[in-house]
Amino acid sequence: MSEENLLLTPIKIGTKTAQNRFAINAMECCDADAEGSPSERTYERYEKLFEGGAGFVNLEAITVEYDYISREHQLSIMPRNVKALEKFIKHLREINPNTILVMQLTHSGEISEPNFSKRVRVTEQPLYGYENAELIGADEVDKIIDMFVESSKIAHAVGADGVDLKFCHGYLGSQILRPFNCKDWKYGGSWENRSRFAFDMTEKVIKAVNDPNFLVGSKVSIFEGFPGGQGTAGPDSSLMDLTESIALIKGLEERGAQYIIQSAGSPSHTLALSQTDRRIPDHGYFHHYFQWVCKQNLKPETVVIGSDYTIYRNGKGNNFQAVAPEKNSLDFWGNKNIREGIVDMVCLGRQSFADPYLPKKFAEGKMDEIKWCTACDNCIEFLIRQEPVGCAVWNPPYTKRMQEIRKEKGELREKHT
Repeated sequence: MSEENLLLTPIKIGTKTAQNRFAINAMECCDADAEGSPSERTYERYEKLFEGGAGFVNLEAITVEYDYISREHQLSIMPRNVKALEKFIKHLREINPNTILVMQLTHSGEISEPNFSKRVRVTEQPLYGYENAELIGADEVDKIIDMFVESSKIAHAVGADGVDLKFCHGYLGSQILRPFNCKDWKYGGSWENRSRFAFDMTEKVIKAVNDPNFLVGSKVSIFEGFPGGQGTAGPDSSLMDLTESIALIKGLEERGAQYIIQSAGSPSHTLALSQTDRRIPDHGYFHHYFQWVCKQNLKPETVVIGSDYTIYRNGKGNNFQAVAPEKNSLDFWGNKNIREGIVDMVCLGRQSFADPYLPKKFAEGKMDEIKWCTACDNCIEFLIRQEPVGCAVWNPPYTKRMQEIRKEKGELREKHT
């Protein structure tokens, strides 16, 4: 472990202080109850994360409505969920009052699952594979912004520390921001129009909540990795051009965002860019560049939380080439990137399933006891199959369920790229 472990040092986010530099990414898990409220499985997952001592936890893609959802048992943040969410957060605070908890608010748009939901799109020309999505206009988008505002007020009322307004991974925020959304309308065509959704929403949320202690930030796909996606040069261009991504994060900061969670890719299309595939681990290095771009263009007090650190593990078994294992671990890159001003905090997604106690074990010097994620992506298979999500390597009930799935389906794990 590094001599001076910056991963264990505190950092201010707005008026709040994270006790360390470990953040837990928003990981959808398909285990809400019939009303979209936390179930026993949800409680179990977050209890472990709070016991694990991460400085910052981003509660998974919690939908602002229940007509357009991508997961059959997705958490929701609507008036019907207030009492359940209030009880849930109170319970987590009793376990660990120091962990910062924000809620990632989302609307699935065109990637809603048509088997139990509706799909809507904002572009006249549908993105390939989403031809069955219904076109919506400015009035409907205005109403969706209002839903985000109301859900933010609920998040504040039930005791969350803040919200993450989701502008990443192919959800509605991404769909509006993309250059692919090229037809001229209130939320399309020019950058001024496409950015209006994100900027107006941020302003309205901050004004409606009216609490300087309430954190507002966003998870952003800096580059989606397909023609016309976020971070490309035009509606049909595959060229990386981060001009608009930079304008987005700077615009969010100008309107009051205190943190940005850097991400990349769109899991429905470019999964290996969102979370590095162990067969091509070098994609993880791209995220360091995207984090650096964020830090270079934001004020020092705006916290940049960097994604895709799971792949580094303890430096062993991660398939990186040309670099010694001791210089390719989570500990090494987390400390190096914080020290060099590339990132402020590191986010763990799949690793949080494998071992939610990693931050605590780091703090106690129990590195040999950490259960490292193997990047097998069985957790993603659970998600794709609309099953409750967990680690099939380290968590026996999920191991058993994956074995049952394989037996039921009589097939190998599907490959999703």
